[in-house]
Amino acid sequence: MRSVTIGRNQAGQRLDKFLRKYLPNAGSGFLYKMLRKKNITLNGKKAEGSELLSVEDQICFFLSDETLEKFSGLPSRDGSGRIQHSKPEYAEYVKAYQTLKGISVIHENDDILVVNKPCGVLTQKALPGGQSLNEWLIGYLLEKDPLLKQEFTSFRPSVCNRLDRNTSGLVLCGKSLAGLQTLSRCIRDHSVRKYYRTICVGELTEPSVIRGYLTRDRIHNRVSVIQCPDSQKETELPPGDYIETAYQPIASQNGFTLLEVELITGKTHQIRAHLAGTGHPLIGDYKYGDAGINQRLKKKYGLQHHLLHACRVVFPGQNPEQTPEPVLGDLRGNMCHAPCPDLFVRIQKGLELSNS
Repeated sequence: MRSVTIGRNQAGQRLDKFLRKYLPNAGSGFLYKMLRKKNITLNGKKAEGSELLSVEDQICFFLSDETLEKFSGLPSRDGSGRIQHSKPEYAEYVKAYQTLKGISVIHENDDILVVNKPCGVLTQKALPGGQSLNEWLIGYLLEKDPLLKQEFTSFRPSVCNRLDRNTSGLVLCGKSLAGLQTLSRCIRDHSVRKYYRTICVGELTEPSVIRGYLTRDRIHNRVSVIQCPDSQKETELPPGDYIETAYQPIASQNGFTLLEVELITGKTHQIRAHLAGTGHPLIGDYKYGDAGINQRLKKKYGLQHHLLHACRVVFPGQNPEQTPEPVLGDLRGNMCHAPCPDLFVRIQKGLELSNS
């Protein structure tokens, strides 16, 4: 007999829906037959399958281990009692956790994980069999508690915001369904504020907010920005997604500027394309930047990618006009910070762009 206690990530759904996730290789006919014969029970009683599950409900499976393994791929134990990762996809997560280096945890609570992603790591995998931060996240959680596999049959933790492969810095992850929903809502309504550090070409001395409309060429993975004059009438707006980017110069010298950028809207390549459209591309950006400058910096510092780092995230506090977000816990009204990578710091010093 195997018993499963319903947690927060399974509550609120019908029993038959949960069973189809828990035993994905079993047909509906088999599941309803097991319910009728009381080989699957809910809280010690016969169930029909239409019942809504609540936290702490107990589902008991009076089935052989071989049957459960066949229909679910759930954890089995070896002769020493150790949990084995028998399902191939779990081995994929473990491999990602062991292989992807340089990822550090900035903050963690029961529902949310904030990590610092290094340059070169995908946020989400592009091809089947690939590795990304998303697989690393599940591998990290399984390393801490292998029995989470049982929950992962009906729920998978996930990253909530994406960074380009060569953009480093803070990524928000939902460990629980409540965490995923809360972070997604905060990102969608812009109540979580995201800040980046970069070095751009040209000297900027005043803060500014730039606006425009972004269109995407999916074939070449490139975007274009049409600037948006403040005087433009609503009926004359160009096609594309509206974007808004704010920046604050920190230091300007020798033809370069150290910037802190706030991503007010969040679109693909927004910061890179938006600044390039104003004549101030990011250094190292071979898609939107200055080829001559990039070559010089590559030769001197080994810079082979755009220099952009998600350095700071500020979470919403108790705003009476907004829905409270209790899941944020100790993050509510606080900030997470990730220091710039060593290469960023070395180039910043070499270009004499001081923080002070």
